[in-house]
Amino acid sequence: MARLPADPEGFIARNTALETPAMVPEFKLWLATEYVPIWQATEAWLEEQNVDPPYWAFCWPGGQAVARYLLDHPTLVEGKRVIDFAAGSGVSSMAAARAGAAAVVANDIDELSLIAARLNAMANGLAIETSSEDWLAGPEGAPDADVVIAGDVCYEREMSVRALAWLRTHAARGRLVLLGDPGRNYFSAQGL
Repeated sequence: MARLPADPEGFIARNTALETPAMVPEFKLWLATEYVPIWQATEAWLEEQNVDPPYWAFCWPGGQAVARYLLDHPTLVEGKRVIDFAAGSGVSSMAAARAGAAAVVANDIDELSLIAARLNAMANGLAIETSSEDWLAGPEGAPDADVVIAGDVCYEREMSVRALAWLRTHAARGRLVLLGDPGRNYFSAQGL
């Protein structure tokens, strides 16, 4: 079970700053910068705060690339149901919503990530749904969708194998799958 600080929204506001990601200047997100406490946080400090490592506090390059692609090609998601696997900060979910998706569900197993994604969406006048279910348990766990998006999920071997198999299952079912990755060792687009 994910750990949460007593006041998750306050924790995010106190320990991050509204910043503009390089590839998607249309958005402001609550992110870690060298000027905020979470940037310098140690594992001991995070443990004291009852917080897992804050991967959501960074706008990773794969997520930014997916977001940029959706903003530049809105017809890919316009009027469609979109699910964002391992959504992190929610930047790709926000781009899908901005591009006119009929519904967007951001998924992450870190509940604090989903709170940050909702705060980021609100900061940009957007609405997204969230789910903390472990969708890798099988494709049946994810809501029905026309488009599946993911960014930066190939950072370790086990996660990459499971995530890519799950994404390939969705692609084989005829769903458009968009995956952003900066070329990590465990990335393979084969079958997507």
